[in-house]
Amino acid sequence: MATAAADQVQTPAETQNGEQKTRHQEVGHKSLLQSDALYQYILETSVYPREPECMKELREITAKHPWNIMTTSADEGQFLSMIVKLMNAKKTMEIGVYTGYSLLATALALPEDGKILAMDINRENYELGLPVIQKAGVAHKIDFREGPALPMLDELLNDPINHSSFDFVFVDADKDNYLNYHSRLIDLVRPGGLIGYDNTLWNGTVAVPADTPMRKYIRYYRDFVLELNKALAADQRVEICQLPVGDGVTLCRRVS
Repeated sequence: MATAAADQVQTPAETQNGEQKTRHQEVGHKSLLQSDALYQYILETSVYPREPECMKELREITAKHPWNIMTTSADEGQFLSMIVKLMNAKKTMEIGVYTGYSLLATALALPEDGKILAMDINRENYELGLPVIQKAGVAHKIDFREGPALPMLDELLNDPINHSSFDFVFVDADKDNYLNYHSRLIDLVRPGGLIGYDNTLWNGTVAVPADTPMRKYIRYYRDFVLELNKALAADQRVEICQLPVGDGVTLCRRVS
């Protein structure tokens, strides 16, 4: 499940009851930047002008969903696309799909024969975005599987052919299982490949005192995110880079 540092940005500032809404009040805002104007500058200067029309359409569809807080932000989608292209990735995996915004970003970035193994417990959300994915001509790159990811990962590990076979994995699902995912993914991604974990700055709460007032679900998952960050920093099998993109993304490059 994806989360937001606040609410997200989808469109230029609008008025509500005669007053201008700030960016952090709008659906789709996941930036940890304190300046709404700076985040909007990034979106309007380098993100929205380059955003494929199909991704814009899916972003706008997702904004109307009651759980739209779970979507990947537009700047993070652009970042994932760049990573996939820089790696020349062909075989990828995504754990946690929702309506498929990040999935579409990856699919568009992959070569024609590239593949994404996509896992989510809710097919209905995925099917909300599927018509856009099909219209974009990249549905053939996606192998969507409904259900909990851990049993699927264990099944993959049972076949040695899957070991060290994935170029890139993006994880944006249940935070309490991130370390369980990591223990499996480290054997599935190839040496030199990347695992990306989303929401690793968790609404900025990783850096505040434990008694700070927080929403219930933020507080519940905070300890799991802290535990993950500590474990990744100590894991000598990977090189890491934690970035303040969206709600925080940690890239893990497998070195052994």
